[in-house]
Amino acid sequence: MSTAQHKIGSGFGHDSTADDVLAGLDLTGKLAVVTGGYSGLGLETTRALTRAGAQVVVPARRPEAAAEALAGVAGVEIDRLDLGDLDSVQAFADRFLASGRTIHLQINNAAIMACPETRVGPGWEAQFATNHLGHFALVNRLWPAIVDGGARVVSVSSTGHRRSDIRWDDPQFTLAYEKWAAYGQAKTANVLFAVQLDALGKDAGVRAFALHPGGILTPLQRHLERDEMVGYGWIDADGNPGFKTPAQGAATQVWAATSPQLEGQGGVFCEDCEIAEVSTGDAPGVRPYAIDPTSARRLWELSADLTGVNAFA
Repeated sequence: MSTAQHKIGSGFGHDSTADDVLAGLDLTGKLAVVTGGYSGLGLETTRALTRAGAQVVVPARRPEAAAEALAGVAGVEIDRLDLGDLDSVQAFADRFLASGRTIHLQINNAAIMACPETRVGPGWEAQFATNHLGHFALVNRLWPAIVDGGARVVSVSSTGHRRSDIRWDDPQFTLAYEKWAAYGQAKTANVLFAVQLDALGKDAGVRAFALHPGGILTPLQRHLERDEMVGYGWIDADGNPGFKTPAQGAATQVWAATSPQLEGQGGVFCEDCEIAEVSTGDAPGVRPYAIDPTSARRLWELSADLTGVNAFA
């Protein structure tokens, strides 16, 4: 399998912040949509983009919490969106399209992780439904605005994708639920989504990227017990994290969404503000199954069948 998954020498790295990668860039006149843009990495992403001049629309499952978190941040608009509810996705997209605006940066940041078994919609497993299917439907419904803006679409995955390929025989975990395998499948789906969207959209000027933001302690860990996180080495016995700061964690998604260094690129997985290498075992990088174009097409078809939405049909 030929791949563009090779480092380009960006000059940024693990410790770079969102402001570092935006230095010298003027995003005045650009409109970004950042799902979950009011908590954790999403909040840092929203703040950094607005400081660079962008207008940011933050679709939020909890608009009241979003308004509180973003109080005082200029250039932000909050709307209601529940990615686990396809009617909510359609309603948000319809409202946005009715405004007549175009999208220049679409950052699919919102996610849930390692939650107890939860079913949404027609019985879908919640992590696959929220992290992948909701964003799939959202981008396809927003496609007229995305293509008009020649947007970059950024899909926030993680090293969690290494935990599981797509479980083609049981993607909804109807037989035996395991929270980390379900999270891994959802994060692999985030990467495959970017691969196929880039293939479908690049001739129209839309490029797509997926990424691992790095380890960051955020509300994403809300379903984990303290002892569990200590056992993983995520925090020490006193609760101190051994991770990136949120500003460092937001850097790669901001870099993927805005960097001139990525002109002409797309369909690749990034980490530490750099295109990642393909890897196996414990090495950093992206697993081959997560960027496989045949799997990407297959997942797209499955997702379109499940959601009933496909901008390219």
